[in-house]
Amino acid sequence: MVVKCPECGSTRIVHDQENGEAACADCGLVVEERGFDGRPEWRSLNPEDRVEKSRVGLPARLSIHDKGLATAIDPSGEDAQGKKLPPSTRFQMKRLRKWHVRFRVGSSAERSLSQAMVELDRLCGKLSVPDHVKEEAAYVYRKAFEKGLVRGREINALVPASLYASCRRAGLPRTIGEVAAASLVEGKVVARCYRLILKELGLQVPPLDPFAYVSKVASAARVSGASEGLAAEILRLARERRLLTGCHPAAAAAAALYAACRLNGEKRSQADLAYAAGITEVTLRNCLNRLDGCFNLRLRRKRGGRVEP
Repeated sequence: MVVKCPECGSTRIVHDQENGEAACADCGLVVEERGFDGRPEWRSLNPEDRVEKSRVGLPARLSIHDKGLATAIDPSGEDAQGKKLPPSTRFQMKRLRKWHVRFRVGSSAERSLSQAMVELDRLCGKLSVPDHVKEEAAYVYRKAFEKGLVRGREINALVPASLYASCRRAGLPRTIGEVAAASLVEGKVVARCYRLILKELGLQVPPLDPFAYVSKVASAARVSGASEGLAAEILRLARERRLLTGCHPAAAAAAALYAACRLNGEKRSQADLAYAAGITEVTLRNCLNRLDGCFNLRLRRKRGGRVEP
């Protein structure tokens, strides 16, 4: 594929897929003719039609123990033309399918990896984790598996630790308590495996952002959009004055939401917001005292919803 015009040296090349030509956008020189069209020769009007006509499989995925590259024997008992196979052939295909499944996870390492990927898929579905975070969690676990960190430890503890590390790297507001509760493993065990993964793999994890928890806590506590926007403004002013140092991000978001509800006249108790954020009321009051010392909790609202300290 031509990326530079031989006439004027421009890199602005326009590709015409219908005519198979590539022309320079500056001088108009046709730099390529009869190019290869990589698009499919069929058309699809809906997703179901596209899946039916496609002749390729899914891309390789790390969240599948064999990366999705293994083949499978169809259990329908029909040939390519849709005709029923003879009983002897069906019996033979059944035995081949059984041994095929056995050889896919033949070694103990493959069985362990298969169990880990099943557990990871369950956790991601329970916590509503997007696919790109799921793939990164599978990558982190595979690296830990290659380093031998799985030996002597439970799979059910390393999988949530890898998932929590991926959520932290992606900026997804998931606490280690939520991940541990979904995995039915004690939080201290998951935290210990999480620290081990960070140390052995050398992962760089950014600090938690309180702004990522505002929408989550507001949705759980059913706070209005006006109070949610005001809470974000309070957090912005508190960050400028460096009042959030040492505060848990969920606690800072809950404290800002409580202050915003007080200003807007919404009746939300500290217990409601603490429960929505997954913290105690004492932790919320500690962060609230910092905001109270800066803003005195009697904030005057300017036009446009901004806060005047």
